[in-house]
Amino acid sequence: MKRGKREFGLCSRPLFLLLCIAFASIPSMGQERKPTAKPKVRTIAVLTEANAAVWINGVKYGKTDENGKLTITSISPATQTIRVRADGFKDVSKPLLPTQMGDIEIPLTKTSDAAELAFQQAEVLSTSDREKAIEAYNKSVKLRPKYVDAYIGLARIYSETGNFEKAATAIRDARRASPGHAEASAIEGRSFVLSGDEAKAIAAFKRAITEGKGFQPEAYTGLGLLYKEKAEGFGLSGDYEQESANYIDAAKYFGVAVKQLSSSPDGAVVYQLLGLVYEQQKKYKEAIAVYEDFLQLFPDSPEAQAVQSFIVQLKKQMGEPK
Repeated sequence: MKRGKREFGLCSRPLFLLLCIAFASIPSMGQERKPTAKPKVRTIAVLTEANAAVWINGVKYGKTDENGKLTITSISPATQTIRVRADGFKDVSKPLLPTQMGDIEIPLTKTSDAAELAFQQAEVLSTSDREKAIEAYNKSVKLRPKYVDAYIGLARIYSETGNFEKAATAIRDARRASPGHAEASAIEGRSFVLSGDEAKAIAAFKRAITEGKGFQPEAYTGLGLLYKEKAEGFGLSGDYEQESANYIDAAKYFGVAVKQLSSSPDGAVVYQLLGLVYEQQKKYKEAIAVYEDFLQLFPDSPEAQAVQSFIVQLKKQMGEPK
């Protein structure tokens, strides 16, 4: 059984979940009850302004609804950093403590900072009018020369439009403002991929992971995509040994990325990529497990029905005589 090649698109803005909840074992008569194990994941509901973007550890989980609420599932109980941004308001970043779950209120205050307002305008324009977005980002950094987020925005736009020289300049400016900036290196890696410099792309992605102290899902995803494409190329040329080796690397990097992206929108994409790579390796049990995790994390996804059909097809494939 083979399916046609599936294409997935990643969100341009920053990227294996622990799905199970641990239960206390049931004691037999006369035995002392063991303490209940702590849940390995938690659910929070961010309460703030309407249409506010929410990040956890730099991973974007979406925007709040008209009532200012966004529910996020499967969050690690470790200390996290939660960031909230809404147009016209000052950005807020605060720790999300291990004991916090349920409703998390994050009030925002209005801002009159011209640099911040220009940056927010650029973020809105970046999906509709890139030239005007570039103007707004440049206005922002002119008003605040060390505005790292604005340099990152410029680097992304220039990279995506193929202006790699200006992308490199924006990345350099971001590093000057914030040395060792992991996201800047991840964008640099993407620029090198797009410009066809594979060796520099790998080096940049790995540097981003080091700078992020091991947490940089965008870089892990970039490496996964790079090795997946290499594997496909070797497969087309008939070099099946190299095809297999590169699929192994792709699965390794996608596997780390899905853990770090968890239930974020980008996570939904990378879960499917990981499942597809396992299919190409004929690791059907692993692919099924990934798709089942996807369905638990993203039951209302537009792709849920298709993913369910993948599971059915794979189980049939496993049952076919060899």
